[in-house]
Amino acid sequence: MSRVLVTGGCGFIGSNFIRQLLATDPAVRVVNFDALTYAGNLANLADVADDPRYSFVKGDITNRDDVRAALGAGITDVIHFAAESHVDRSIQDSGPFVRTNVLGTQILLDGVREFRIAKYVHVSTDEVYGSLGPTGAFLETTPLDPSSPYSASKAASDMLVKSYHHTFGMHAVITRCSNNYGPYQFPEKLIPLFVTNLLNDQQVPVYGDGMQIRDWIHVLDHCSGVEAAWRRGHSGEVYNFGGRCEKANLHLTQLLLELLGKPHTLIKYVQDRLGHDRRYAIDCTKAETELGWSPKIRFEHGLQSTIDWYRANATWVANIKNKEYLSYYDCAVVSGQ
Repeated sequence: MSRVLVTGGCGFIGSNFIRQLLATDPAVRVVNFDALTYAGNLANLADVADDPRYSFVKGDITNRDDVRAALGAGITDVIHFAAESHVDRSIQDSGPFVRTNVLGTQILLDGVREFRIAKYVHVSTDEVYGSLGPTGAFLETTPLDPSSPYSASKAASDMLVKSYHHTFGMHAVITRCSNNYGPYQFPEKLIPLFVTNLLNDQQVPVYGDGMQIRDWIHVLDHCSGVEAAWRRGHSGEVYNFGGRCEKANLHLTQLLLELLGKPHTLIKYVQDRLGHDRRYAIDCTKAETELGWSPKIRFEHGLQSTIDWYRANATWVANIKNKEYLSYYDCAVVSGQ
């Protein structure tokens, strides 16, 4: 029986991964290890909080004692989602990104070595590859060329993982994914920010000319890819996951306005982000061939279901925006042991 430690499990992708894994594998046990920083929310997993196969441990990956205590409780595998991930925040202050994404990963890797964890999956991002021109797509062999402090910190953590695999023979797999969307995403990211603003007839900020292109994948397709990499991925390999769905930010904004029945006057053009990458696109042929994975959720359906989720979960959104959800953090304890 697998006893999996999921770091950052109270975040957007981690919480969706845990929910999906518990729903599809009755034999798995999941320990959610999360520091409950601003983007971690216990409410994201309220529906599985009483599942005997699930437990929550409040801990920080940059704290060696926290990590050792968690890994020493019979953990067999580690799936590492925990990260600082918002580019704008990294431009304002890169310190937390280096601390969490680089130092935290190093401490976690040391723990994985010490406790002889069977498999380690490192969840990274396509942003480590930098920016593309008008054609082509990122391959797993594309040289790393990060453009922001955030992506530089993730590239550094990727290199640490590869070094631990090479030096110590650690069974480690790296996944890199394109832009995610779906339920429970923190509303500082493009789609949830725009949806929640537009539902309240508030303007949405579009950087520069809005023609930056991103490849979009539904979070549940990404989670399926991470699970496939954990179960079937070859040690030392990198696997890209994408939705084969490129959209310019402006065109996506216009689509959201159309789906929500809002006027184009709610678009507010703002100064472009410093060092803004122009285009991302993922070639996920390797994951499709070696892991038997492919994206299943069509963007049009996934986007509408995401809009419906945010509309139906107005209280969740309000608690995030007024920071009420933070009041639960002080009473967060280890549970389900």
